[in-house]
Amino acid sequence: SDGVTAGECARGFDLLPSLAQLGMAEPMDDPRGVLRFVGGEAAALRRVRHYLWDTDCLRSYFETRNGMIGADYSSKLSPWLAHGCLSPLKVVEEVGRYEAARVKNKSTYWLIFELLWRDFFRFYAVKHGNAIFKLGGITGERREWVTGAQAAERLRRWKEGSTGLPLVDANMREMAATGFMSNRGRQNVASYLALDLAVDWRLGADHFEGLLLDYDVASNWGNWVSAAGLARAGRVNQFNIVKQGRDYDADGAYVRLWCPELRAVPAEYIHTPWEMPQQLQDKLGVRIGEDYPSPLAVPPGHAFRGAYAGGRRPATGNAPIGGRAPNTDRFGRRPSDGGGAGEPGA
Repeated sequence: SDGVTAGECARGFDLLPSLAQLGMAEPMDDPRGVLRFVGGEAAALRRVRHYLWDTDCLRSYFETRNGMIGADYSSKLSPWLAHGCLSPLKVVEEVGRYEAARVKNKSTYWLIFELLWRDFFRFYAVKHGNAIFKLGGITGERREWVTGAQAAERLRRWKEGSTGLPLVDANMREMAATGFMSNRGRQNVASYLALDLAVDWRLGADHFEGLLLDYDVASNWGNWVSAAGLARAGRVNQFNIVKQGRDYDADGAYVRLWCPELRAVPAEYIHTPWEMPQQLQDKLGVRIGEDYPSPLAVPPGHAFRGAYAGGRRPATGNAPIGGRAPNTDRFGRRPSDGGGAGEPGA
């Protein structure tokens, strides 16, 4: 009735005003980003073809999935899945074709396994309903959380990537700049906010919701309530951020990529820069507390003075909380992974 043709209607989103028409600048791509994500089914199918057929990266997915730098350490299909541009059944179909034509191994199994976790969190959300959004999570546990100005300051530094823990800071800066973060990174930053900083985990989930390209309700909130140790009674998995950094970014390449102020720091100190002698800090021009922040909280076993002795710590202090030794290798009940096709960070 207003002159729009059937062909124009078929173009759908092409009819929406551009950013320029709305008086907004085009977004800038950060060259450090893992991938330039472009929306739509055609782009999604190109990515499937690239990861499975063109590069044969699926063959080694199990070995590379915990990476944090580059386009092909994992499938990176999660944004298209989250927005409905790609069907998980299409991914399963393509993996089946790949297994028949190339190889069927642990990597092909693991990619499908990640899609099953995607489904799991949807059923989990249906079963538990609004409990996944409550402070006490599924368990309803009452815990001492930092509040007021102290919580606001910790949350601010976490969001900005200025906690003083290089692995956390690098991941938070990547998400802010690109809208993406590896699954390995997400597990660590979530554990740090909820269990080391004792900040209301829902504030972290909400921040992820606002920034991630692959956000979906069930995966985001289900993973966050698990990271906070509130998905199952008696199970809290607190990540040792320093150990995780040494395990998955041993040479510090990822940290240096996103925290350029630490580029001169040798590998020995890249994940614990506060341990550098003052003389070395002066020599490198990396003074902790000036050029790079002092840590808000240091993981178990890496306290400023003395080792972690276990036992519950007050949630209002800088020491990590939790009544048992942290499990550094698992996230809830899930296998340690770096993100598959359907899981966030994939």
